[in-house]
Amino acid sequence: MSIIIGIDIGGSHISSAAVNKETLEIIDGTWFRGAVDSKASKEIILKKWAEIINQTLNEVTMDDTIGIAFSMPGPFEYETGTAMFEGNDKYESLYNVNIPEDLIRYLDNKNVTFRFLNDATSFGIGSALGQKDGGANKKVIAITLGTGFGASFLNDVIPVVNGAGVPENGCLWDKTFQDSIADAYFSTRWFLQKYEQYSGQKSKDGVKEIASLKNEYSAQIFDEFAQNLSDFLLPYIHSFKADSLVLGGNIAKCHDLFLPQVLQKWEAAGTTISVTILDNTEESSIVGSSYMFNEVFWERIKEELPNF
Repeated sequence: MSIIIGIDIGGSHISSAAVNKETLEIIDGTWFRGAVDSKASKEIILKKWAEIINQTLNEVTMDDTIGIAFSMPGPFEYETGTAMFEGNDKYESLYNVNIPEDLIRYLDNKNVTFRFLNDATSFGIGSALGQKDGGANKKVIAITLGTGFGASFLNDVIPVVNGAGVPENGCLWDKTFQDSIADAYFSTRWFLQKYEQYSGQKSKDGVKEIASLKNEYSAQIFDEFAQNLSDFLLPYIHSFKADSLVLGGNIAKCHDLFLPQVLQKWEAAGTTISVTILDNTEESSIVGSSYMFNEVFWERIKEELPNF
């Protein structure tokens, strides 16, 4: 059985699992997850990453070179594997660090090869592959709503990063919206800021707590979020001619508090689109990143890996 090690790097965690290359299923007993202090030193971060990856590596037996596929947030040079985290309050000690060169020193198995893909793109690929028809011949927009705002545009499972109907680099977090950029409106920190603004109190447990309160402040915040999301996404749905929309991330788990309003607004504007909620964003990201080791797929995308 051909095996790929899929890795999901989050703002405060790392997840690792072995994936069956043929079936794209995660192999039982190989999933490991650990918390990571993204403000720690380079050595501490890389050792923690290696600790979790080694647990997965030690559960599989491979005589050939093992492919390790990273679902990695930006800014990052995905072709070279060089981290460019700067001014984004996470992993800044890794700035200008070549991950393959530095991380391999801490891995138990040195017979490995690395490939890297943007985390939102990995999620999008994994979600498209998980659809009943494998996402074939469909245009999909996949977004992650959590610590940050991730997005990917896929056509027949292939990420689209430029061309007509697609925003620059195929991402949305940095696009202008109202008084700032989209990431400032569709991330956890927006909810925290709004809750403090409206209630005069700070939330201790983020979006989950705000959603559970179900008071006037919570309702107002989710209504405002729905209006913003509706206004922002609709032009991109039209320009890309998207067939479906996939939502992931922790905020998406509260979809019952905002998605009905969004869909109602779109229907009123004459737009109907299929929407899928994926509870396990990490699993989709791991499967999506692992697909990089499908050589036919890799040949189609490797020349257009964005550096951002």
